[in-house]
Amino acid sequence: MTTFLLAFVVFLVVMLAMAVGYLFQKKSIAGSCGGLGALGIDKACDCPEPCDRKKARLEREQARAEKLKQWQQNKIM
Repeated sequence: MTTFLLAFVVFLVVMLAMAVGYLFQKKSIAGSCGGLGALGIDKACDCPEPCDRKKARLEREQARAEKLKQWQQNKIM
C-alpha cells in the first residue's frame, strides 16, 4: 500500500510541476519529435473539403474581419 501511495504522490508532484510550468511560461507541452509537422502532414484529417463546423467558423471570422475593416474606415480618430 505504501508503494501505491508513494507512486501516487510522485505523479501528483510531477503534474503540479507541469501545471506551474505552464502557468509561468504559457507554453503547451510538446513532444521531442515535433509532432505531425515533422512528418510533413499539415492537418490531422485528409478531408478534401472542410467540415460544416469549420466552414461556419471561417464565415464568422471573415464577417468579423469585414466589420473590423469597415469600423477602421469609419473611425473618427
